[in-house]
Formats: sequence, structure tokens, C-alpha cells
Amino acid sequence: MENRLQILLSEEGAEAEDVDKLTGYLRRELLQLDVDDVTALPAAEEVPPGARAVDPAQVGALLVSLGSSANALRQVIGAVHEWWGRCRDSRPSMRLAMDDDVLELSEATPEQVTEAFDLFVRRHPAAGSGADAGADASANADADADAGAGSTGGGEAPP
Repeated sequence: MENRLQILLSEEGAEAEDVDKLTGYLRRELLQLDVDDVTALPAAEEVPPGARAVDPAQVGALLVSLGSSANALRQVIGAVHEWWGRCRDSRPSMRLAMDDDVLELSEATPEQVTEAFDLFVRRHPAAGSGADAGADASANADADADAGAGSTGGGEAPP
């Protein structure tokens, strides 16, 4: 069975092109890891003739095929975490899904993100984390950011 991780990035008030650009940066980083592939998440339906070719719900959606590497999930989560940390002007919201497990991050502090990612990896030992799967199943790390924990200057995540 192939392990797959879905990643959905979104940013309130951002243009689809900006989210697509951020997603492209992340995709290029993930392709450097020991994963089988990183592709745009396929749309659920065909685009009707005359409709917009870009589905706003699909912009920012990636599908990571983890393959059989023992450390692929840990590597991917580590890369996503580092990438998110470099998004300085604003921090995009993220939704990660693997099997029936979903992790959503929005306006979380760096400490909350670290804790949520660690918990997510521990819940998926079959995907290569090698850790105990008995962790609490609650993955929702939505939280209000502490005052001053938002923008620290700089630009968007570098390519």
C-alpha cells in the first residue's frame, strides 16, 4: 500500500496566483526528499466547457506519494515545517491529511506547529516515523497567535 499525504495551503485574502507560487516553492523542496512524487492534487470533477480552468479550491493542493522510505513522512513534515517558518509576511493555513487523520493549522504559534507536527508523525508509524502510535488522536492545532507572533518582516518563502 502506498502512503500518500495531502497538503492544502491557503491564505486568507491572497490571490490564487500567490498561493500557487507558494505551493510551487514547497513542491520543489519536497521533490528533493526521498519521496516517490509530489503532484498537484487532482480535481474532483472535470472542468465544464467555458468554466475557469483554475479551481480556487485546488490551488495550493499537493499530493505527496511517500513510497516505501522508512523516513519519508518525517522528512516531508520537517520540510513543510521549515518552509512554513520561512513564510514571514504571512503564515499560510495548512491542512494535512493522511488516511482518516487530518491536521489543520491556522494562526498557530511556532511552538504549537512543532507540537502538532510531532504528534501527526507519531500517529503514523507505518509511514516511517518509527515512533509510538498511541498518541492522542486530536490533531487540530487551530489557535490564536500570541501578540507579536505574526509577521517578522522579510519576504515569502524562498524557492
